[in-house]
Amino acid sequence: MFYYICLRRRSRSGTRGEALTSRRAVESGQRAVLPVSVEVEQYAKEVLDFSSHYGSENSMSYTMWNLAGIPNVYPSSGDFTQTAVFRAYGKWWEQCASAPLAFRRTPDGFHSQDYIELGFEEPVYPTAVEVFETYYPGAIVQILACSHNPFSQNPPTDVRWEVLWSGEPTKALTPQARQFSPKIKHINFPTNLLRLEVNSSLLDYYTELDAVILRGVKERPMLALYKMPLIDISDLSDSEEEMSDVGGPFKPGGDGKQQRTANGYFDKLPYELIQLILSHLTLPDLCRLAQTCKLLHQHCCDPLQYTQLSLQPYWARLSDASLGHLQSRCTLLQRLNLSWTGSRGALTLTGFSSFLKARGLSLVCLELSCCHFLNEPCLEVIAQACPKLQELNLSSCDRLHPQAFTHISKLSLLRRLVLYRTKIEQTALLSILTFCPEIRHLNLGSCVRVEDYDVVASMLATRCRSLCSLDLWRCRNLTDRGLAELVTGCRTLEELDLGWCPTLQSSTGCFQQLARGLPRLRKLFLTANRTVCDSDIEELAACCPALQHLDILGTRLVSAASLKKLLQSCPQLVLLDVSFCSQVDTRAVQELSSLFPGVAIKKMTPTPAERRHDRREVHQRVLAPRRVRVTPNAGRSSCSS
Repeated sequence: MFYYICLRRRSRSGTRGEALTSRRAVESGQRAVLPVSVEVEQYAKEVLDFSSHYGSENSMSYTMWNLAGIPNVYPSSGDFTQTAVFRAYGKWWEQCASAPLAFRRTPDGFHSQDYIELGFEEPVYPTAVEVFETYYPGAIVQILACSHNPFSQNPPTDVRWEVLWSGEPTKALTPQARQFSPKIKHINFPTNLLRLEVNSSLLDYYTELDAVILRGVKERPMLALYKMPLIDISDLSDSEEEMSDVGGPFKPGGDGKQQRTANGYFDKLPYELIQLILSHLTLPDLCRLAQTCKLLHQHCCDPLQYTQLSLQPYWARLSDASLGHLQSRCTLLQRLNLSWTGSRGALTLTGFSSFLKARGLSLVCLELSCCHFLNEPCLEVIAQACPKLQELNLSSCDRLHPQAFTHISKLSLLRRLVLYRTKIEQTALLSILTFCPEIRHLNLGSCVRVEDYDVVASMLATRCRSLCSLDLWRCRNLTDRGLAELVTGCRTLEELDLGWCPTLQSSTGCFQQLARGLPRLRKLFLTANRTVCDSDIEELAACCPALQHLDILGTRLVSAASLKKLLQSCPQLVLLDVSFCSQVDTRAVQELSSLFPGVAIKKMTPTPAERRHDRREVHQRVLAPRRVRVTPNAGRSSCSS
């Protein structure tokens, strides 16, 4: 149990006798009924869901599971493996060829890119939320509370989400640790389920989170009982008499008096111009405007307004009924974003299938990241109802059964497929590659159930020769043989992520062969491969002039001289990560940065405290018995890659 009870005297606190009685109950181990003034302080009991993390599915290092329990690092600052780290940072990620096109009508106030959901022991009425940020803080943009108890045995009914706090993406002045505790809104239900949403686009490096505290009271605060709802004047409708007084163009009446036309000035505007104006409205505003008059209802329901539909910003309140309401307007729908939607029963197979069967015929893009309502029948419906589908994103749909992925092979026109953190197995993957030869962008990051990536690479080289981007982040068994086949068969590759692939060794010449075989390469991640050497960098400089992003974090064999050659030969380079490269010191980075100011050269160096911690961790792993930390999904070993 990760929580404890603090007794605090406040201006609205109970009597001294109540406080003393509760304190004696706590000291004697009894669970007494707490007075309103008693505040419960608790750390997260369990990590329930998240959209991405830097770490491996089979480790605890840099994973979201580190957010459960008391702080591991705070108040220390720096890069620590015991923290929670999301997969991406900065804006460069969105500039890659593999990045999907942005959806129109995304609200200006929706900034979230990643999220994590945390369960706490006791439901409380929140009074404060504290987040321990230990490295590059400022990514949190929204904190929400849920009415559903995630540890309840009863199925969720009438699930409500309330925003406790929201803000815009920020960038802290220093990367030092801080305790982030924004002023939160009071809500009228108890909660033990929080959701943090983040946006790391303004940060210079990965943000790291250590722990989260939820403070609150067991009983509903008195202020909340008497709080009157706020009335939004903009929601009040005018009467017909008042509406008739609104100014507008006149036409002469039969009695010689001036009369207003039915639609005012809108009668003088071309239909296309009104459509253009309405195209700038968000989806809720469009639906509200449709209720004002018949003319605007006609414009707001025009199918041309719904060729693209992003429902991700409204994940908290989207339901089967919502899809049913929109269905009649989406006859020309081409791109649909349902990412993050449907959790805890909000969307069902019936509602999802009904919508796709009616409107999936012209669909070319379907975003379903973190959609945990998906099951095998849902993927079967997608395969049957969306024959023209070219883009499918199933990122972090980690509850899909491996057998479900076999249906994807029926989508023969697929060009972009994201399977990050899914349970796809090798048989289903090979079937997809066999029957979907048009794939241009493929993300297999953290797909740990694929047994032999050499076989996958061979199939890609044979069937998908027009491949443009390939993400093999943390694939554990790709060898130089598989990489050689991939480079030979897919010579149009522009992006290749081989981060944390420990079986690739520079001594085999695989990285030099990669550089010679992929002249169009724009992005290359060789993260944490300690065998990358100067010869590999010089070959990249000679053969890959279009290179824009290079990550060689952790290598011990690259010098500043070879990096200078690379920077001179690759004028389009904008990102170079040389963190923990022992031969490239801070002074060398400063000199290179002054010579090439347009390149963001990342250099994170472990502090003395971190070095001592790493040595101690290695010593404990070697000499101590193996420790296993159990999570909701599976046992996660505590060793780092």
